[in-house]
Amino acid sequence: MNARRTWRFSDGMWLAGLSATAVAASWPIWNEIYSIAIRNEEQSHILLTPAIVCWLVWVRRSRLRQCRPAPSLLGVLTIGLGWVLAWWGFSSQVEVARHFGAVLIVFGALLSVVGPRFVQRFFPAAIALVFLLPVPGRVRRPIALELQERSAIVTEYILDLFSVPIVRSGNALTVNGVEVAVAEACNGMRMVAALGLVTFAFVFSFPMRNSIRIAILALAPLIALLVNIIRLIPTVLMYGYAEHSAAELFHDISGWIMLFIGLGILFSLLNLLRWLQVPLAPKYALSPN
Repeated sequence: MNARRTWRFSDGMWLAGLSATAVAASWPIWNEIYSIAIRNEEQSHILLTPAIVCWLVWVRRSRLRQCRPAPSLLGVLTIGLGWVLAWWGFSSQVEVARHFGAVLIVFGALLSVVGPRFVQRFFPAAIALVFLLPVPGRVRRPIALELQERSAIVTEYILDLFSVPIVRSGNALTVNGVEVAVAEACNGMRMVAALGLVTFAFVFSFPMRNSIRIAILALAPLIALLVNIIRLIPTVLMYGYAEHSAAELFHDISGWIMLFIGLGILFSLLNLLRWLQVPLAPKYALSPN
């Protein structure tokens, strides 16, 4: 066998065909996931996930030469597990089980063609598929409420520090006679989920020690809180002193801008660690892992 050959055209056809078949077979669940991502701002991170998965594969593209397709029965078993999980989730009305089952079905189709070694070499991209799952309400609501309360307290303190007349009542802030509910103005859960995904992609885009990766990932909720406060301050002022239409436009645009600000904070954190001469990269690291 030619050691330099890694992929045939037929391998790509099998991969695309089985993946499309897996999605089609579980289409009602995938359509539901897409609808949730479009309708619910708290779940909008789902729309970013395919791009992040592709990015994590791209930054490791040199490994494709080391990974030949190796059809595996483990993929068939994974598909079966996905079907069982989706069926149990449907019969038990456990949404997260149905959603996870659909992801496993597609993942199993991929695994059937590429084999477990390929998944091992591109493990971060495989793990990122978990972000396709809508966050269950019982997990989402406590986190969102806590972030909204903290954001409201800090925003009130900062605006009051600059002599901006502001009144807080629970998670609602009143500026210039206009009450702004933090839940509607800047939903903290959206920042946690989206920045969690961005942070995950960030730490696996550069060679670094696993301990550093874990530390940065642990800081993701604090970064989300900081970014949410940065967004909330001008948003509250816009609702209080500008036209409602202008405030709504700022609210919609700022949500995506905050992702870039969060990414800037991550780069700043990485540069700070380098400046402090904290060893980041694992020894002999040649590519992200």
